[in-house]
Amino acid sequence: MLRPEVSLARRLRREMSLPEVLLWEHLRGKKTGVKFRHQHPIGPYVCDFYCAAARLAIEVDGEFHGRGDRPRRDADRDRVFEQNGYRVLRVAAGEVLRDMEAVVTMIVSFAARPLHQPAAGPPPRAGEE
Repeated sequence: MLRPEVSLARRLRREMSLPEVLLWEHLRGKKTGVKFRHQHPIGPYVCDFYCAAARLAIEVDGEFHGRGDRPRRDADRDRVFEQNGYRVLRVAAGEVLRDMEAVVTMIVSFAARPLHQPAAGPPPRAGEE
């Protein structure tokens, strides 16, 4: 028997919104040089797109993400992802439809940034500050 989030992910792959479908066409198959998955389960949640190499969850937010309790639920979800070492990038669905190339460029650029910036060498020894 499948975990509930895996069943949900499979169903969501069949029911992607138009902006998600169009964005997936640009991200799939390492066309960007970075590998992405779509409708990927992370814990009890399913993110729209995921880049494992960058531990990056990408959410395409439609109009309903600004209504009712949805902003609070999205913030709670983002906090769970971030507390578990994932970065979250939210992209407006309208932006995907208006300027796909800019959205893809932004996503790939964000995925290319390391999670932690390397330090500029070791810390100074005592008395060398």
